Amino acid sequence: MKEILKKTAVEQRKALLNKEISAVELTNAAFERIEEVESKIEAFNCLTKEVAIKTAKKVDEKIAKGEELPLLAGIPLALKDNMNLIGYPTTASSKILENFVSPFNATVTEKLLHNLVPIIGKANLDEFAMGSSTENSAFKKTKNPWDLNKVPGGSSGGSAACVAACESTLSLGSDTGGSIRLPGSFCGIVGMKPTYGRVSRYGLIAFASSLDQIGPFARCVEDAAMLLEVISGVDPKDSTSLNTPVEKYSTMLKDDIKGLKVGVIKELTGEGVAEDVQKAMQNAINTYKSLGAEIHEISLPYLKYSIGVYYIIATAEASSNLARFDGVKYGYRTKDAKNLMEMYTKTRAEGFGAEVKRRIMLGTYALSSGYYDAYYKKAQQLRALIKADFDKAFEKIDILISPTCPNTAFELGSKTEDPLAMYLTDIATISANLAGIPGISVPAGFDSSGMPIGLQILAPQLGEVKLFNASYKFEQANDFYTKISSI
Repeated sequence: MKEILKKTAVEQRKALLNKEISAVELTNAAFERIEEVESKIEAFNCLTKEVAIKTAKKVDEKIAKGEELPLLAGIPLALKDNMNLIGYPTTASSKILENFVSPFNATVTEKLLHNLVPIIGKANLDEFAMGSSTENSAFKKTKNPWDLNKVPGGSSGGSAACVAACESTLSLGSDTGGSIRLPGSFCGIVGMKPTYGRVSRYGLIAFASSLDQIGPFARCVEDAAMLLEVISGVDPKDSTSLNTPVEKYSTMLKDDIKGLKVGVIKELTGEGVAEDVQKAMQNAINTYKSLGAEIHEISLPYLKYSIGVYYIIATAEASSNLARFDGVKYGYRTKDAKNLMEMYTKTRAEGFGAEVKRRIMLGTYALSSGYYDAYYKKAQQLRALIKADFDKAFEKIDILISPTCPNTAFELGSKTEDPLAMYLTDIATISANLAGIPGISVPAGFDSSGMPIGLQILAPQLGEVKLFNASYKFEQANDFYTKISSI
């Protein structure tokens, strides 16, 4: 039964339709695998077995009646624990929400349940999605299935690790500055951030509202394309969601890429990139050449400002969004307060972790009177220039490529005392969020110690079809995605 968990969603769906396995058996196999390895990986904050089995039974009933199955019906999936599932905790891995039980479903959750996808649990993350290693969780530190002494990336580390460890076939993460693509790279799986607005954010606990986007994790590009197909679409509950048709991504992967113009981002492929990562990047270039693509070096002059711009805009939006966690309406409340102001301050001091406090303080400073124009306004102006760089590049080329991260996964604890070193981990991914464009990380090789390397591919806004097609062709020309951690 365990072997079925190593299969892709496409293969598992075929087994379900051929009645080689039932949806309940597949779902139970996932829980058995979780019981076997979860103590080592620590990917989940809570399991949702009741809702998963209930959904799986509905799938089996449909199969028994010969009814048509929705796209991912019966395939086990994990939700990042900042997305609401009614009746279960949604904590954002923060003490301040430790006992909060969601009274409603996120839109993506509704779409998954409507498509009969068994949701098996809520995955660990950096508190309020703030971090690059999943070490900032208030509850546990998720480990990388390829090496338990290393981080899985963040902030969606639990979502990536449970797929890489075959605890779940699919998962959802959220990406504010690389929080899907970086863990995808570190854990050797596919992690995809859609165009901003392609997927509803209703029911996602906000970090930075103009940057956050929900997206899929999977072991292959076709699985990720199917999952994006299921969760995409306009939502009247989210005014930033895009009212554009949802394309059949999973059926649009076969196009020939001969003549595709591939841009190699100059600023992300030189100094500071590890030697093994550079070799993997060269292999990617050679792969695209062999498939008939044209390779061009592309410069994005304003990219060097992206880290600074991101950490002003993201922290400013975080300071505003997290003001609602004050101990009044829901969540943690201090037991020792003499008046209202003391209740506010003690609740937040006791409930938030160090990294969240750091970002709230940075954001409040950037938005404060006398500093708004010098920091926040300037950052927004530079954001427009970064987006203009991408727009100009996409006039000449079809996709952009770079390493997802200059390095592979680092040791647990090695960067926790140096926030700036941790922030620089996202150097290659942040700009896509600032520009609102889609990006994906696909397995691209391994370093000398056997840790996965990711290739990042970027496309213009609403260019998901082009992105998936180029990713699929690279994936199929290599066999990196077939490798599974030995845990």
